[in-house]
Amino acid sequence: MKHWIEAARLRTLPLSVSGILVGSFFAMSQGIFNWKIVILALSTTLGLQILSNFANDYGDGMKGTDNEDRVGPKRAIQSGVITPGSMRYAIFITAFLTLVSAMLLIYFSFKGKYLIYSILFFVLGILAIASAIRYTVGKNPYGYRGYGDVFVFVFFGLVSTFGIYFMFSKQIDLVLFLPAAAIGFLSVGVLNLNNMRDEESDKKSGKNTIVVKNGGAWAKKYHFFLIVSAMILMLLFAVIFDFSYRDQNPEGFNFDLYFFLIAYFPIFAHLNRVAKNKEHKLLDPELKKLALSTFLLSILLSLSMIYFLSDIVVNLFLGGR
Repeated sequence: MKHWIEAARLRTLPLSVSGILVGSFFAMSQGIFNWKIVILALSTTLGLQILSNFANDYGDGMKGTDNEDRVGPKRAIQSGVITPGSMRYAIFITAFLTLVSAMLLIYFSFKGKYLIYSILFFVLGILAIASAIRYTVGKNPYGYRGYGDVFVFVFFGLVSTFGIYFMFSKQIDLVLFLPAAAIGFLSVGVLNLNNMRDEESDKKSGKNTIVVKNGGAWAKKYHFFLIVSAMILMLLFAVIFDFSYRDQNPEGFNFDLYFFLIAYFPIFAHLNRVAKNKEHKLLDPELKKLALSTFLLSILLSLSMIYFLSDIVVNLFLGGR
């Protein structure tokens, strides 16, 4: 059990649910909420992340990418604590359970009333599962061609945040693109740190990540673009959300909404450490710090969106929608 927990890479899991939290609480701020949808969305997202981690362990392990040159913690296949056959079985079981969770999520969200929406989200679910596996598994995995950043941005940023909100509201609110893109950028930032750390070993094993293709110096600039852009997008969303609220309740500036800015302090500290870093192999601790900072940011933003909307929150939990 210990080895399977390590293979699931628990430190990556909080990051994967950040978009779900923001999308759910954005819906709650509009008086729309359903715990069944939230729980099933969380289980589906966590299933996708664990599936991706298992597949990454298997794919990199079988290709020899995880070897003695790798800097991070030893993977299960690499160290021999889990056999390739067992990992294949775990990938199959995790993919099946994730699909079941996704189908239940679709059912409770649309309940047969929106057939087109149900089909669309079912296709998205299949694509997400296939993409999680194909990142490093197979003859021509897209993670070995530098496209992992696209997958992370789309599924753990846009689809995660927009998807859960759409399941509540059955509509798209374009302002949600701002925090969705921000979480996507931060998630890509974690992947970029991983690729910066593994640049040398990836290069030797033929894993052509975007860092290997463009070099470590470029990757550091790219990292700053991702993180700073995410912070700007989050702040812009808060300003727009605040203006929208003041149209209905013109009582002045809502300081409570900007409570999430507390999470910027550890992110600034992270950027400072990356800026001073001279050896990318030493960046491993920053993966966990950035992932947890993103999770903290999503929680604080989510609470900020509903903190001053007490009437809506009371109605939700005392018999409202």
